Amino acid sequence: MSKIRSEIFETGNPKVKSAKIVINASPATIFAILSNPRRHQDIDSSKTITANISGPSKLTLGSKFGMKMHLVIDYRITNTVTEYEENRLIAWRHIGRWRWRFELRDLRNGSTEVTETFDGSFAPYICQLWLNFRKAYPWTQMVVAKSLVKLKEVAENEQG
Repeated sequence: MSKIRSEIFETGNPKVKSAKIVINASPATIFAILSNPRRHQDIDSSKTITANISGPSKLTLGSKFGMKMHLVIDYRITNTVTEYEENRLIAWRHIGRWRWRFELRDLRNGSTEVTETFDGSFAPYICQLWLNFRKAYPWTQMVVAKSLVKLKEVAENEQG
């Protein structure tokens, strides 16, 4: 059995890290997972999300949701949905202004291509320093790729 992997691709911007994968599930099934912040821990390959603490069960444009996190230390973070198009696109950011973005493309054969992007280009200078100090960009590239594999597993199990 071959190991499932997502495809990492160059964006042309060192602060923008992306990967894509084909998931044998409908865009609606996948979007239901992505737009429910209580499900983010299920697909988090970074293992930094420890709990959902606030927010609606279904995100929409402008929704805010809070998470308990752990990365060296325990902390809480509030995210805001910045882009939203039902079953096609969702993105959010937190106070550091870097963004997580998911684009869904219906392949019209029961499958969906999902692209996940971490975009640090919106972060203010002090946050850029932090991202560079933490060597966040290479690490985040792997997290994005692995999270898509987890999303594929979860969505395909739900699609049945």
